[in-house]
Amino acid sequence: MWQILLVFLIPLMLSNVLQSASQTMASIWIGRLISTQALGAISAVFPIVFLLFSFVFGVSSGASVLVGQAFGARDLHKVKRIAGTVLGAALYLGIIVAIIGILGSTAVLSWLRTPPDIIGQSDAYARVIFLVMPVFFVYFVYATLLRGTGDSTTPFYALIVSALLAIVVTPLFILGWFGLPKLGVVSPAVAGLIANFAALAWMLYYLKRRDHPLKFDREMLGDLLIDWKILGGVVRIGVPTGIQVMMVSLAELAVIWMVNKFGSSATAAYGAVNQVVGYVQFPAISIGISASIFGAQCIGARREDKLGSVIRSAVGLNYVIGGIIIGLCYLFAWVILGWFITDPNTLRIAHELLMITLWGYLLFGNSAVLSGVMRGSGDVIVPTINGIFAIGVEVLAAYLLMLRIGLDGVWLGYPISYCVVLLLQFCYYQFVWKKKTHERLV
Repeated sequence: MWQILLVFLIPLMLSNVLQSASQTMASIWIGRLISTQALGAISAVFPIVFLLFSFVFGVSSGASVLVGQAFGARDLHKVKRIAGTVLGAALYLGIIVAIIGILGSTAVLSWLRTPPDIIGQSDAYARVIFLVMPVFFVYFVYATLLRGTGDSTTPFYALIVSALLAIVVTPLFILGWFGLPKLGVVSPAVAGLIANFAALAWMLYYLKRRDHPLKFDREMLGDLLIDWKILGGVVRIGVPTGIQVMMVSLAELAVIWMVNKFGSSATAAYGAVNQVVGYVQFPAISIGISASIFGAQCIGARREDKLGSVIRSAVGLNYVIGGIIIGLCYLFAWVILGWFITDPNTLRIAHELLMITLWGYLLFGNSAVLSGVMRGSGDVIVPTINGIFAIGVEVLAAYLLMLRIGLDGVWLGYPISYCVVLLLQFCYYQFVWKKKTHERLV
């Protein structure tokens, strides 16, 4: 089972690494070609973008469970109906989010106490990011649906297109080369719009050429009008997950609110560390997603006896892969952070944060596997409650420790919450979920 998981996992992990690499290069371009203040400006928008992302993440996670179970049952017509409905919902949701975000970005950044020396640049960057949301939502959901069928390679190929375009185009807009407008801090957002649109167009072409079960055709076009019964099932499974991701986003807003009190150097350090943590966190998230999809397919195929093997293999891969990546980050922390930051004080702050938080992501990955498999069976309420409780612990611990020991206390909130969520998820899995019989939802 671990070999089957690994074959699926490698393209998924590489996809997340490419996505993170694109964001990393954008931060490097901004920090090196403009200023540390500009890096702080886009860092201040990260939690807002993550909050918006939580909406579509919930929808796509619910859809991947239904698609996985339908695909495990070999009901390809139902797979397409689910896909069309969710893609339509993602498009409409993306348009709504874009409108609301553009109108409200200034007020939100002010409420977050974004430092006055960077709030103007942050607002400009945020407004362009909101314009990207409809395209990004559809692209992200489509990739998630493909993974629900066990296809992790097509989204990986699409991300190669997206990442390379974003990495190449961003500095061209920053510097105004080849007759392009000089866009400054909004350059990564404009490049992201171009890259996501190109990746989505390529993916649609590739699926049609391969005659893939999820190619976009007349049947799926008709399903964009939304089957409310299917969407209801997706929402029932996906909303708790989306709420948990939203709570993570709100926690990040609370964290950035605390960090901003220490000035723009602390905000820039927070942004740089987020880039590094992405490489640590995404493998853990990828393994959790893989466990959820394989668990859903086992249930759809009525092979519940394979669930234990899925969990053991995924947990083992988490500690092996995560341990190697975290070890490398500890070893080369100063060098890696130096890619983003040149100011010595900001670099020191970022290094402290990284040293405090890195190890906790192994525990985060373990809990992601347990909650992923449980969600793959449609059991979402208790894992979500556990996750939300741990998020509350994170914010409370960060605030209380900040009052006592300063900025380091904010960073300590992360590993504390990962310990709590792993304990809660394991107890529910061991003493309740394992004793249940799990039936197909579709």
